[in-house]
Amino acid sequence: MPLIFDYLLEVLSILSKLTNTIYNHKTSAYPPFGGTEEDGIEKNFPADMQTRETADLFLQLIIEVLSNQGRAGVVLPDGTLFGEGVKTKIKKMLTEKCNLHTIVRLPNGVFNPYTGIKTNILFFTKGQPTKDVWFYEHPYPEGVKSYNKTKPMKFEEFQTEIDWWGDEADGFASRVETNNAWKVSIDDIIARNFNLDIKNPYQEAVENHDPEELLATYQAQQDDIAALRNQLKDILGAALSSSGSTAAGDK
Repeated sequence: MPLIFDYLLEVLSILSKLTNTIYNHKTSAYPPFGGTEEDGIEKNFPADMQTRETADLFLQLIIEVLSNQGRAGVVLPDGTLFGEGVKTKIKKMLTEKCNLHTIVRLPNGVFNPYTGIKTNILFFTKGQPTKDVWFYEHPYPEGVKSYNKTKPMKFEEFQTEIDWWGDEADGFASRVETNNAWKVSIDDIIARNFNLDIKNPYQEAVENHDPEELLATYQAQQDDIAALRNQLKDILGAALSSSGSTAAGDK
């Protein structure tokens, strides 16, 4: 298996372990975001909820198949949080049918170099409508500015979230707002037309304009891309070689 797939499996295993630690009985899912389904698949969904975007269809399906009081942790891209149109309808359905109680906002680069898309983990329980949504911004560990294959995300980083989590049975009464955690009411979310891309009010956005660091980041990204390209070339070459050998043997 190519190294990139090993790395992706490692990241998904960490996120699954986090979900399993928080939920004893749960569904953990990682819809293949960024893709579209072939024509006709969307016809299996209600007319006003039809889309060809894979992540949107997966989220709808998870909501429907969850049993009453069933719990889920789903990794989704930022686009789901701020998207409009069908995405707005899906988020409305999610908050009406489920208690979307927590969104963990993951930092950039969790799935690098496979994708630079920023991702989130949505935790929800079916059966009760949402009253409040807690957001938790997961920070990089001290000294880390990005993730990659050689410096991947580790499960131990989530111990702060686990300690903060509390008990869903009492409505997470022990939770408090911190520099990384904040709460938003469903009324505010409705007023935002279900835009869940809500920034951390306790931290100012910081842009790094240091040219040396920007160039270093760019070079690291290019190195990852080159490594992935070489892996794909090797895989394709091996596949073509095997196919040629088989064809020669059949003659």
